[in-house]
Amino acid sequence: MYAGLYTTMDTPTPADAQHGSTAVTTLKKPAAVSRRQQVYHQLRSDLMSGVFSPYTRLTEERVAQRYEVSRTPVREALARLLADGLIEKRDGSLFMHMPSFAELTNLYELRITLEQQGIVRAISDPTIHHDRARLETELSRWVDLDASGREPSASFVAEDELFHRTLLDAAGNPSITATLDQVNARIRAVRMYDYLTEDRLDATISEHMGILDLVLSGKLPAALEALREHVGVSKDVVMERAARALAMAQLTAQQEGSH
Repeated sequence: MYAGLYTTMDTPTPADAQHGSTAVTTLKKPAAVSRRQQVYHQLRSDLMSGVFSPYTRLTEERVAQRYEVSRTPVREALARLLADGLIEKRDGSLFMHMPSFAELTNLYELRITLEQQGIVRAISDPTIHHDRARLETELSRWVDLDASGREPSASFVAEDELFHRTLLDAAGNPSITATLDQVNARIRAVRMYDYLTEDRLDATISEHMGILDLVLSGKLPAALEALREHVGVSKDVVMERAARALAMAQLTAQQEGSH
């Protein structure tokens, strides 16, 4: 298994390692939210932030122990996440969804098309203007991230997704943004590969700030070209590392099946 991100089946993730494989997560308990909703939202958040490896079995017992709840809300949460496409059945058990290489290729192509559309719309229609306040806030966030000296981490994918979502949504078509959200959920497990080295983390932060500067300066054609280059490089890194990991995963599965 590619050691940079994925672990072997049932191996604790880095987050679990700090507290043992049975780490407990304390659920937030707003009065208006039921226990089943709490479990669903917390498990969904943990899946999306890299707490669970795609090779961690999501058993009712394991999840219930982690969140200190009964199996009933866990069973309902897993059913909802299965319907959402964030988890899938493999070998008779539930795991975080992991796209095939062919599916990843198709979804990445769609992702790139969607992300460019916010700037494309503003270039083709002079009546469309980006929400400056949102983009200025987003730029400040990346300046702070740059100054904070973040360490490479699979969970950084959440920061990256927020940037691309904000950039697209600031152009004013929430329907396109909603579609991007769906695509991101399907490829997140593999996109985490892009943030495991310091050079890729530094490049991502620098390129995000550059793209935002160009959009805020009204240099939309240059911003579009910078965005295309940025997402294209990210795709190349992810696909190369994903191909290696998927090949190793297949080999591991074959070896386990032969015993």
